[in-house]
Amino acid sequence: MSLRITQTIYLALFALLVLPCVGSAATKPVKKQPVVQIAILLDNSGSMSGLINQARSELWKVVNEFVTAKLGGQTPTLQVAVYHYGNPPATQLVPLTDDLDRVSEALFGIPVSGGSEYCGAVIQSATNDLQWSTDNSALKLIFIAGNEPFTQGPVDYKIACKEAIGKGIIINTIHCGDGIPEGWRDGALLADGTSMNINHTEAVVHIEAPQDKRIASLGVELNKTYIPFGLQGKAGFARQSLQDSNASGSSLASAQQRAVSKASGFYKNSAWDLCDACRDGKVDLAKVKAEDLPEVMRKMNLEQRQVYVTKKRQERDVLKKKIVKLNVERTEYVAAVRKETAETEGKKTLDTVLIGAIREQAIKKEFTFDK
Repeated sequence: MSLRITQTIYLALFALLVLPCVGSAATKPVKKQPVVQIAILLDNSGSMSGLINQARSELWKVVNEFVTAKLGGQTPTLQVAVYHYGNPPATQLVPLTDDLDRVSEALFGIPVSGGSEYCGAVIQSATNDLQWSTDNSALKLIFIAGNEPFTQGPVDYKIACKEAIGKGIIINTIHCGDGIPEGWRDGALLADGTSMNINHTEAVVHIEAPQDKRIASLGVELNKTYIPFGLQGKAGFARQSLQDSNASGSSLASAQQRAVSKASGFYKNSAWDLCDACRDGKVDLAKVKAEDLPEVMRKMNLEQRQVYVTKKRQERDVLKKKIVKLNVERTEYVAAVRKETAETEGKKTLDTVLIGAIREQAIKKEFTFDK
């Protein structure tokens, strides 16, 4: 056998036996980011204004519950959907989305009207119409809140709840009033969830802290670091400001909690903000047309635009770190006050039952929390 043939054989064997191993290491699949999906179904009939107000003011507190959550060492992505169902048919206000300003906008847009609460129908709509993850590790939750019999309407709640858990969607029921009626309890049992009751007219407990006003103020300052662009830019920027106003109009607590959410990784605006879009690889700055940019950037060359975006991102990072630091101080202050006064959040309001159920069910799915 000639030397050339022998070398050819060795090279062929090398390619067959060694290179595939090298290739598999280089193309090792990246772990999927874990997903948390929550659909909130609210009775919006005439007696439920207190429930809706609690949902509006405490959204950001619920979001912040996930700030330290991890699954397999990874921070999850959070998606929220909102329905109201007190005036049939059930109405989807926003699909599962990570655009939390849209969620807040939807909550503040809920009308209080109607008087026919079809629980089975809205559960079935949310189960079938939303884009639920097919990943077995995903945490998929429906929370339905109201005060009328669970049996109303053309769809049997038993069928709807079984359909949901068949897709891995847990149903949690929140009865607004004393006790937990049989249907509300049974609906949760059928779909591996928790049945709860709240006082929907109760004021949410909030311990004021010296850091509250500064945190809320920094949350508003963050808006100056956003760069609206494209067709969605103007609307997105206006929505952001309006939801700041809605939060501060609800309470100082809501404004403070919203600011903490805006400093977290869950607050994303890559659809309209150039900083987020560039960071997430959603847009190539070199390909953005001048007319799609804010006025201040239109006469800049590419290098100047890149510097401008980087500067705004750095300013945002500084503000976020300040908010996080202040919130740590605030948490320590509140803990000390509670210890001294034996003050607890014992009152059952929407935020407390939501957070309790979410944490319990997340831990069952092997999520961990730092706090």
